[in-house]
Amino acid sequence: MIYSCCSLGAVCFMYLQRITGELFYPLDCLFKHPLSDGLQRLVNFVPQLAASGMQQIVFLHVVPFGEKVGVPKPDAEKIDRAQTQFATALKTVPSGIDVKTEVQAGRALDVILRTANQYNCDVILMGTQSRNLFTEKLFGSTTAELSTRSTIPLMTVRPQLISALTTEELNLRCHHLFRGLLVPYDDSQASKHTVAEIAKHAQPGTAQTCYLCRVLDEGGRYELSAAEEQRLIADTLKPTQAQLQAAGINAEIELRRGNAITQILQAAQEKDVSAIAISSNNGNRGVISVPSFAAELLRRSMHPVLFFPVPR
Repeated sequence: MIYSCCSLGAVCFMYLQRITGELFYPLDCLFKHPLSDGLQRLVNFVPQLAASGMQQIVFLHVVPFGEKVGVPKPDAEKIDRAQTQFATALKTVPSGIDVKTEVQAGRALDVILRTANQYNCDVILMGTQSRNLFTEKLFGSTTAELSTRSTIPLMTVRPQLISALTTEELNLRCHHLFRGLLVPYDDSQASKHTVAEIAKHAQPGTAQTCYLCRVLDEGGRYELSAAEEQRLIADTLKPTQAQLQAAGINAEIELRRGNAITQILQAAQEKDVSAIAISSNNGNRGVISVPSFAAELLRRSMHPVLFFPVPR
């Protein structure tokens, strides 16, 4: 997993995992963090992360270059402090899991992408603060930049979520990072891609659940009849449910009415959801820097959001 700092001190928590045939039980993980937010608590949960199926975890801390005039130099004091904190937290590591630590200096985005490539990571999980499109354009966003440059899935989580959990609650969270996924499904290529990725990486026989939720906009001039709704379910949701079940995933379906963002966020609160899984019909270029369903959901959701880039 990775933690990082965004512009204006916003915290990014990233989770990089290498998957060999399975999304829900990662094998190799890389963490990066600023050592100043609740997200650094995860360094104390290596046994719980190992119990979720991880075999390798790499903790990475990025130290930005100083802003003094002249040749950029890393802050040696900050590097030493990060290395000391890592060493203190990782004194006890269970057998069967390989834990490494790295402290690197540089621009957070470049270090993240370089490290992800170095460890052949398949998912980047990062913390993100609530923002709107204006502030992202004005100040920048690591999440926005990663969405345009990364070819691997991104998972965002609110630092407040980790900060507010008790030790017992965080223990369970680390055990079940991908236990229940909510998929906003509208039969578009983006939603089909999301389902295909989940099915491809699933491990049959595990207790994973996927909730397929389709939202009908009530603002349109034409409303579907009860018979048309049932036909819509039969033609789109039912086949997708069968696709996930064939991959060994327990799949549930639901049809809702109203605003798509509002209904999906409400469904996430009502269901036993670990994260919301999405892709984007806009492709990867500017997915968060232009108005879109995926971008708005990433900004507003308090649940972790797992975003699958469209293959280039």
